[in-house]
Amino acid sequence: MIRITLVDDHPDVREGLRLLIGSHPDFQLIGEAGDYATAAVQLTTLRPDVAIIDLNLGTGSGLDLIRLCRTLKPSPAPVVLTLHREESTYDAALRNGAAAYVLKEHTNEDLPAAIRAAMSGQLFLTQSLQEFEERRQARAASIAANDRLKRLSPTERRVLRLISTRRSTKEIAQELCVSPKEVEAYRDRLRDRLDLPDKSTLDQYAQERGTQL
Repeated sequence: MIRITLVDDHPDVREGLRLLIGSHPDFQLIGEAGDYATAAVQLTTLRPDVAIIDLNLGTGSGLDLIRLCRTLKPSPAPVVLTLHREESTYDAALRNGAAAYVLKEHTNEDLPAAIRAAMSGQLFLTQSLQEFEERRQARAASIAANDRLKRLSPTERRVLRLISTRRSTKEIAQELCVSPKEVEAYRDRLRDRLDLPDKSTLDQYAQERGTQL
């Protein structure tokens, strides 16, 4: 049984959601609130498995409730149910710890699946927002890659820069005045530090980031 708390400042919306939740035998609605203060008390005392949260509340913010969920142990999984389809709002919700993001126009078909996905630790979002998540993941991957680059030593960066110019191991060794075996050792360290699986992936990585090295 999945224990659920519902937070929305519109009574008619809560009524519809109450009926939807009640139509699923594995869902149990244990609390509902129309404002931040009441919701915060219920989340803290009832400790639901899932909290369905509207981002716009009469007082307080749904983002604040998401952050509150993540401070509780055990942590209720925050499922955002909103009218907001802006990418900046989506990013803010995910950044603060939302486990799912559902547009209200898709409540009936998406919310039950979102609740179950949140319980299993899987991100769920309304299909039309998929491109938002793809861009968010690409940004996160780029930041992680830049962080790994910053941890390289000056010599490692120089080797990577030379790899980006498509030079052979022998040519790199001549440039650095070291043996080809030492260059191969640098390649191995670079693959390890940059979390890359093989030589060809390292070569591709270097060529894609040549101007950053």
